[in-house]
Amino acid sequence: MRSRSTWALFGFVVALTVIAVIVVWPGAPSRYLPGSFWPKGHGLNIGSFDRHEMVLGLDLQGGAYLVMEADPPADYHGDVATAVKGAKSVIENRVNALGVSEAEVSTASGNRIVVSIPGVSIEEAKNQVGRTAALEFKVYNDKGQIVPATGVVNGETKAMTGSYLNNDTAPIHSGATYAVQFSTTGIGSTLMKQITSRALSYPQTDQRNLLLVYLDNQLISQANVTGVISDNGIITGQPSFTAANNLSKLLNSGALPVPLKVIQSNEVSATLGGTSVLHSVHAGEIGLLAVMLFMILFYRLPGLLASAALMVYTALTLMVFKLWPVTLTLTGIAAFILSVGMAVDANILIFERTKEELRRGRTLNAAIDIGFHRAWPSIRDSHGSTLITCLILYWFGNQFGSTLVKGFALTLAVGVAMSLFSAITVTRTFLKMVQPTRLAKIHWLWNADEVQARPGSGRRRGPEQEPQPQPQGGK
Repeated sequence: MRSRSTWALFGFVVALTVIAVIVVWPGAPSRYLPGSFWPKGHGLNIGSFDRHEMVLGLDLQGGAYLVMEADPPADYHGDVATAVKGAKSVIENRVNALGVSEAEVSTASGNRIVVSIPGVSIEEAKNQVGRTAALEFKVYNDKGQIVPATGVVNGETKAMTGSYLNNDTAPIHSGATYAVQFSTTGIGSTLMKQITSRALSYPQTDQRNLLLVYLDNQLISQANVTGVISDNGIITGQPSFTAANNLSKLLNSGALPVPLKVIQSNEVSATLGGTSVLHSVHAGEIGLLAVMLFMILFYRLPGLLASAALMVYTALTLMVFKLWPVTLTLTGIAAFILSVGMAVDANILIFERTKEELRRGRTLNAAIDIGFHRAWPSIRDSHGSTLITCLILYWFGNQFGSTLVKGFALTLAVGVAMSLFSAITVTRTFLKMVQPTRLAKIHWLWNADEVQARPGSGRRRGPEQEPQPQPQGGK
């Protein structure tokens, strides 16, 4: 009998796999699969969340290439070279905070910064990285003039700006439009409380009740103050989720320490192109089928179950890549293929241990439990060491500004984590589902007929036979 927990886990795996396939299914499946009868995929669209296709890197899709130069004002007294290094760090946070977008940001001579971003137009790239992102809060004074919104902290008058916001802003729905939710620092909280309390003293029909928000001297939001704001607030008036999300990224990454001007911009063509993507997918499919064929021929029924688990692993990993999203380049594809090898290796360890227990005469249920228990230390150590390597690679990539290395490390880490889930949870669940069936009694299907004979016995026993006592004396 299968336990309730086994049935529940099996249902969870099946449901999760179905969702993953729906999310990952391509918009043009006939490009990647034989035949033309496959339905088209529609991606995932839930509320403001929208994800249709995989995000491809510069080598596969192309993108935008910008060269920006420091353009400090005439009264700037800081070190421009130091400011450019700080601007490079801010831009990296804007376009590649987790190292999975594969954007390339580097400094060049002449206080210049070179940026390459995959999958975006030149205008999108300029809006994303070229804006100073100086956020200011303003109000109307008694003369009808727009002036900075100020407050008094420790006897000193301060203007409320984006420097007093925490870097935890997030896009949200706000009626029919979108907004950006923010929280303030200690000084920001005091300033906002004073500013909004003062605005509340005027009726909502008075323009002095309005709080205006400017980004790089451009009005992006204005709203009537309806309550005192101190620790939290929202910036309204964003026309789309993308606009709100971009504003949130700009605020979280901080303002550029020095203004930049774009002196060169080009659209970058894919170095490999769509044909290479197609060939890579076909090669991956052939390789996956070859691995599955090997597992089935060598391990028989367990190999068939492992192949099913491998399909689950592939769907779940690609779903994570798509929803994150992870930008797929050739290095990312290589990391994914390497993680597939880790998943296969884990299954091989489990099956070899299970076969050893079957050949010792254990029941199938006991052999599965003991096999997993004995294989777990090896699986844990191999996956753990790989994750540590990924951490080191990510650290080095972050230190030297190599987004390709960071992307490879994170992609591999995701694949290894998913392979661990596949081997320990999915494969074991499938084996437990088969264990009560008649298939469990067919010794050949488990490739465990060759048993270790006990001393004084020429008999062989199958997976469901327990050791038999040998006759003592007599004829």
